Amino acid sequence: MTHGERRMNDGRTLVARWAAVAAYVALIFVLSSQPSLSLPGTFELRDKIAHVCEYGALGLLVWRAAAVTWPTAPPLKRAVLAAIAVAAVGAADERFQATVPGRFSDLYDWIADATGAVLAQGIGMALERRRGGV
Repeated sequence: MTHGERRMNDGRTLVARWAAVAAYVALIFVLSSQPSLSLPGTFELRDKIAHVCEYGALGLLVWRAAAVTWPTAPPLKRAVLAAIAVAAVGAADERFQATVPGRFSDLYDWIADATGAVLAQGIGMALERRRGGV
């Protein structure tokens, strides 16, 4: 593979990874716009676990996109910036939900979102360390 081909492939990877982030954020907001959306089951903390998982997945997508965007940046710096960005999306989502009939905004949901974002960054850093890079 020539240098030019490698650069074009890196560009496609970068676009594909950020497109996945954008699509996932759009899905989050589509789900948040659904009135009275609830999770099945009776487990009391199922909602918080769902938030951790939902934003953990977003955090991993952002980790992967950031790793291609800033490959030479220190992993901890990328992780902190990614966690802040994902937590900000969570805050925006909670704010948005306050405007949807049948939905409400909850500080504890946002804390679960931020927790998922931070956990995802820890996983991303561990995977990068294990592989010796992304």
